[in-house]
Amino acid sequence: MSDLPEDPNTQSVTLSEPLSRAIGERYLTYALSTIMHRALPDARDGLKPVHRRILYAMRELRLSATGGFRKSAKISGDVMGNYHPHGDAAIYDAMARLAQDFNVRYPLVDGQGNFGNIDGDNPAASRYTEARLTAIAETLMEGLAENAVDFRPNYDGTLEEPIVMPAAFPNLLANGSSGIAVGMATNIPPHNLDELITACQAMLKDPELDHAALVAMVPGPDFPTGGVIVEPRENILEAYRTGRGSFRLRAKWQVEDLGRGMWQIIVTEIPYQVAKSKLIEKLAEVIQTKKVPLLADVRDESADDVRIVLEPRTRTVEPDMLMQMLFRNTDLETRFALNMNVLIDGKVPKVCSLREVLRAFLDHRRDVLKRRSFHRVEKIDHRLEVLEGLIIAYLNLDRVIDIIRYDDDPKAALMREDWGVPHKRAMTEKDYIPPAPGEGELTELQAESILNMRLRSLRRLEEIELNRERDELMKERADLADLLESDRRQWKKIGEELEDIRKKFGKGTEVGKRRTDFADMGSTEEVPFEAMIDREPITVICSKMGWIRAMKGHVALDSDVKFKDGDEGRFLFHAETTDKILLIGSNGRFYTLLGANLPGGRGMGEPVRLMVDLPNECEITDLMIFRAGEKLLVASTAGDGFIVPSDEVLAQTRAGKSVLTVRDGVKTALCRRVSGDHVAVVGENRKVLVFPLVQLPEMAKGKGVRLQKYKDGGLSDAITFTLADGLSWKDPAGRTRTETELALWTGPRAAAGAMAPRGFPRDNRFT
Repeated sequence: MSDLPEDPNTQSVTLSEPLSRAIGERYLTYALSTIMHRALPDARDGLKPVHRRILYAMRELRLSATGGFRKSAKISGDVMGNYHPHGDAAIYDAMARLAQDFNVRYPLVDGQGNFGNIDGDNPAASRYTEARLTAIAETLMEGLAENAVDFRPNYDGTLEEPIVMPAAFPNLLANGSSGIAVGMATNIPPHNLDELITACQAMLKDPELDHAALVAMVPGPDFPTGGVIVEPRENILEAYRTGRGSFRLRAKWQVEDLGRGMWQIIVTEIPYQVAKSKLIEKLAEVIQTKKVPLLADVRDESADDVRIVLEPRTRTVEPDMLMQMLFRNTDLETRFALNMNVLIDGKVPKVCSLREVLRAFLDHRRDVLKRRSFHRVEKIDHRLEVLEGLIIAYLNLDRVIDIIRYDDDPKAALMREDWGVPHKRAMTEKDYIPPAPGEGELTELQAESILNMRLRSLRRLEEIELNRERDELMKERADLADLLESDRRQWKKIGEELEDIRKKFGKGTEVGKRRTDFADMGSTEEVPFEAMIDREPITVICSKMGWIRAMKGHVALDSDVKFKDGDEGRFLFHAETTDKILLIGSNGRFYTLLGANLPGGRGMGEPVRLMVDLPNECEITDLMIFRAGEKLLVASTAGDGFIVPSDEVLAQTRAGKSVLTVRDGVKTALCRRVSGDHVAVVGENRKVLVFPLVQLPEMAKGKGVRLQKYKDGGLSDAITFTLADGLSWKDPAGRTRTETELALWTGPRAAAGAMAPRGFPRDNRFT
């Protein structure tokens, strides 16, 4: 180390700033990069940077629609090396999607090999597939060589890439787009190109066309996988007006007659972006869990087309009803969210309406038209300058030959010579004026052109051709000048270009036909479960350990039923397959079982805890058939309870529904159907209390109120009855006893009550 003292002027300086500012500035930079260069498409050409670079790189590789294919690995490598410094896997995935006709309405890449399928399978590796541009993709880039758009340096400054494509058609709406940025997202469905061109033509005639008229021409999305849109028209209009909304999309299906009254449903088109394999799995799950009991089987018989076969369990069911249930429970019906968040002029993100998006495209086409026209005028001026020089040479051929033969510097000599004016023409503001340096002198370009002229061109016919070419170019230049000065002619020209696109890709072609239909939603009412299954008698059996089953028919309730070793029967009652079974847990929750979903009577059944989420430490307090419109008395072992309508206890999920609130050490004691006008309560202390039913509140959920007061113990049982008929119970000998004189036990709610009458059951139960 040096012994010289350190120069204080060279010491490093440490700057500090608040963490919030440092993180905020850096995150804002990242957010802007994501929004502008990755996630949101440009409203003018409908492309994101990666897609634009893929198409441009394929164009540079001369992969035209009529040419040969190149390996996808070569294409993705060129894109990554020249324009897009990101992973080749991401580039290949983006390119593969542009080739998938089930994802892109008008594919921009023509793929050869395995590019994935509607089942959700991934494309083959890039070294196995090949690709080229499609014809419609080439129209997106028409004019790149004619200065139609601006270029910018690529990421390392060695090449240039277009900032935006000329875009001969509204690709943003035709193919749609989706992406997630920072704090914003976009999701645009594909549309029919013919309908979009019709709307553009209408806007060219009337720029202030309202959205109702536009939606009449663009009624909705046109998904590549077809399907049926069932969204109401007013919702579609509002979505296109605001740029936000959603479309309800259903599969297309038909009934196939099998003869002898048998039939099956054939699904021929599935909703957009639904993987067919996942859809089949979901349909199989619906069959297994019996969410749609009338669906017996599902088969995938698809080849190049979609053919999903749905077999009903019985032929008596209505196909519409079956499909309504499948729409509700599977991805045969989906919602596509519309969020037209795009970059205006490639800079400003904005949620645009349908009219704003079309206007951005038309304005872009006008800029492209003007730039291409200016570029063509410059080319014509350059050629006219050359032609003027060549014509001068023909008129003075001997002098030109003499200069070339004998002069040491023929180029300079040609430029010094005074050739005079070859032709006197009437000049207008649209005529070409030669940019000669002086009267009768040649420009450097003209002199160079004369020197490069071939000897075989020194013919009389060649002079005639030069004059004819000059006259045609002058006429074309005058037409272009008129075009650039007339807004009306510019919009007319744009309309003609759109009509050319319509002829190539409109409804008259195979790719241009509308694929997605429209229909009314039909009935939106919940299909009753009872209407979905055959009504058959069953006998529900549940053991003390919680093993449940359903035997066919109404078996005698005193018949001998087998259970597992150490287990015994607890609940046994008659029901029907259409019934809903209420399971009341000791934790105060009510669970709902479906009669048709109970395991068959063969064997010992299945644990009820496999069907509902009843905790292992909880017991089954009661099991009963649900009856709509009834009222139930629920009470806890602490002696609290209330009346609850039966419709309030139905659970929609496995987790059940909390009804009775119980604390630590307290359990659900009972659940009884309410009938009569009085309540009888008996505690563990064998004291009985009778009070009017009106003293109990009706609640949907809660702890309830005190039924009876206890010094020791808790509630044993409670029942509702009609006071005029008396209170009944079974004595130890099994005989029914009825007590009509209940004054001794009658009192207000929450009283202690009196000792039970003689002969009351030892288990303190009324039933």
